[in-house]
Amino acid sequence: MEHTDSKPNQRILIVDDNPTIHADFRKILSPADSGHAAVNALEAALFEEAQPAPAALSFELDSAFQGQEGLAMVQQALAAHRPYALAFVDVRMPPGWDGVETIARIWEVNPEIQVVVCTAYSDYSWEELRAKVGQPDSLVVLKKPFDNVEVQQLAHALTKKWQLNRQAGFKLAELEDMVRQRTQELAEANKSLGLSEERFSKAFHASPVPSGIVTMPERRFVDVNERLAEVSGYARADMIGRTPGELFIWDKPEQADRWFENLLRQDLVQDQEGCIRSQQGVLREVLVSLAPVMMDGSPHVLLLAMDVSERTLLERQLRQAQKMEAIGQLAAGVAHDFNNILTVIQGHAGLMQQALVANDPQLESLEEIIKASGRAATLIRQLLMFSRKQVMQFRHQNLNDILRNSIRMLQRLVGDLVELEFRPADPLPAIHADTSMVEQIVMNLVVNARDAMTAGGKISMSTARCEIHRAPTPMDPEPRDGEYVCLTLSDNGSGMDTKILTRIFEPFFTTKPVGKGTGLGLSTVFGIVRQHHGWLEVESKPDCGTTFRIYFAATRQLAEKADEPIHANLRRGRETVLVAEDEDALREMVVQVLRIQGYYVLEAASGHHALEVWDQATRKIDLLVTDMVMPGTIMGGELAERLKAKCPGLKVIYTSGYSPGMAGKDISLLEGRNFLPKPYSIGTLAQFVRECLDQPPPRPDLPAVMPLNIEKAAA
Repeated sequence: MEHTDSKPNQRILIVDDNPTIHADFRKILSPADSGHAAVNALEAALFEEAQPAPAALSFELDSAFQGQEGLAMVQQALAAHRPYALAFVDVRMPPGWDGVETIARIWEVNPEIQVVVCTAYSDYSWEELRAKVGQPDSLVVLKKPFDNVEVQQLAHALTKKWQLNRQAGFKLAELEDMVRQRTQELAEANKSLGLSEERFSKAFHASPVPSGIVTMPERRFVDVNERLAEVSGYARADMIGRTPGELFIWDKPEQADRWFENLLRQDLVQDQEGCIRSQQGVLREVLVSLAPVMMDGSPHVLLLAMDVSERTLLERQLRQAQKMEAIGQLAAGVAHDFNNILTVIQGHAGLMQQALVANDPQLESLEEIIKASGRAATLIRQLLMFSRKQVMQFRHQNLNDILRNSIRMLQRLVGDLVELEFRPADPLPAIHADTSMVEQIVMNLVVNARDAMTAGGKISMSTARCEIHRAPTPMDPEPRDGEYVCLTLSDNGSGMDTKILTRIFEPFFTTKPVGKGTGLGLSTVFGIVRQHHGWLEVESKPDCGTTFRIYFAATRQLAEKADEPIHANLRRGRETVLVAEDEDALREMVVQVLRIQGYYVLEAASGHHALEVWDQATRKIDLLVTDMVMPGTIMGGELAERLKAKCPGLKVIYTSGYSPGMAGKDISLLEGRNFLPKPYSIGTLAQFVRECLDQPPPRPDLPAVMPLNIEKAAA
């Protein structure tokens, strides 16, 4: 093997504190660099005589004037992979290291370099030099003044010696590597031969993948690992010597026959989907791979059946979550547009209703329009709840109080054939929840339970405080750690099988007859619980009833008292109101209602337009009614902030078919109390505006919000 270091190395380092010595070495070892070549050329030109060419000396010289500098140059040369072959080192080099210390330090980093000690004094004897620096084979002493020929001979001989030592070292290293490699290969081969069977046996039996070895063509098990025995439900000893067919392992035996036929045709059999049936009848989804092996000179097949039941379940749940998220996004967009339309319908129906006399025959039609729009608004709220974009009014509340207030309504829903039982746990910590949303959860679950008990039955509701510390689960992908309040609702109805259980939270999925259900009940429950940062658990079997458990995080706050609805006649006003709404029909309806109530109304179709109207207004604007999502770069929240910067006392009402968070920035809302959700009636709008204007000016240290109760928004 040829090395690049086999080429001649003529690099020499001169370490001496006397510059004259360096010049002498260059004249002797590198005359082409010392100026002699130029002198010879000049003599040839003057005397017209050809001068004999000097002997070709190709030594490459570097100079160092102190030992430290010389060591640094040796290190740099090694780093650049251009080592010095020889160094001429003076013994005395004040004030730094002397030659002996310099040589010792150089050999510490480069023990291969040849060294010539240059001295005019008897500073050290040969024995002392050997004792101090070692390596006498690489050390020569040169007395000053030195002879040119002697220097040249030393340079040639020692650089050649460096080269030969280098080549010998490479050859020796190659031989040692070859011997070491061959010895290692032989040892590994012997060890592999002795341990291969043991390793395979350990890996086979310890593998988490269900595995077996069968004979060909009989397909009898000669060995199985514990994992395959566990999946099949048989003892390992009971499987050995029997075929999969005799054990009825395969759910579809004809499918297994095709795998082995393909293997005989030398086709690849890998990751084939199948099912293993256990002795108890439980099916496990597996990916089967077959590989031919020779054992004792006879053909066998290694069978691998990777259990993917849990992974398949997680994939189905992921697809389900993605599908629900996509439908939720679609539902949110549809709900937003419909809320605007329903607000216009309800508003104009209300205006016409007020304009007609009491016995007008058209009143009945208007009432039907208002009722239909109300039912549509309820459906839209369910869609928004499912998509988690419904406006929420979170408060610290006692779950028992919410359920007690709902019992009478729930009893009317279930009828006389169903017994409704409520077992509250006292005391119960408060939860941070929206009352109407919790009522919606209970109502949907109770209605489903009632429909599952056509001949009557019993529905049980209970609450409990519980401590939970667990990792994520397939039904709830978040870790849970702390105190929770659990609402349990169970029935003794018809129950559900596994196939239905996997789809119950899908929107529009229902097992009820056509026209009997929207398919949004449980998907709405799912969306509300997610909005409350909780989770659900479901247990059900056919003819054994169903149990739902809903978990809410407990809070350390005391439960708040619910606001009493304000029942007051609508009052008119003469203040100035700026309405910013991009939907023309909706904006015109709002403007018309407010003008009927006596207000002076300005209108704008966007945030930019509202700023222009504000600047052009000839009277003070008392109230801004703004949609939160409008075209352009200025949303409702930013518009309110800009105008309040100009007039700190400005009152603001936000409206939207979305939740406040959809506006793209955080608006100072106190649990939605200055937020008027769409759709709303003209009575709700008029009362909301009046109450907002009647509020005292906000204190500088408090957010500008309205302590209003919009639960009366159904007026």
